[in-house]
Amino acid sequence: MAGADRVAKMADRIREIIAQRLEKGLRDPRLGFVTITDVRVTGDLQHASVFFTVYGSEQERADSAAALKAATGMLRTEVGRQLSVRLTPTLEFIPDAIPENAAAIDALLREAATRDAEVAALADGAEYAGEPDPYVQPRSHDEEPEDE
Repeated sequence: MAGADRVAKMADRIREIIAQRLEKGLRDPRLGFVTITDVRVTGDLQHASVFFTVYGSEQERADSAAALKAATGMLRTEVGRQLSVRLTPTLEFIPDAIPENAAAIDALLREAATRDAEVAALADGAEYAGEPDPYVQPRSHDEEPEDE
């Protein structure tokens, strides 16, 4: 097992290498505007999960995922060439769910804002159900205690 620092450094380096290679371009016309968001390497440095997002429609995302899957061998060769490790980790490309999660959070925030506005509208004309000040007030010194 490698140390956490070494794993993190390798993950960052793999992300940089793949991003640079994608910036140069691949010969696959299916590849769209891809952003590498994260790379996670296992503790034994044998496997790297590469998370990516694609700007565009669902079809463009699927096409880009297929292009990355087809280019995995070439990208692994590039990673192995630039890393100074004995064994090059296998690469697995996983679509990142950041855009979908962000859209879901935005929808929830909009719903919460409308509900807050409804509650505020109801509270504007509302009156207390009981007395305005339901708490028992302390006696003043002028008052005398009632005898029983």
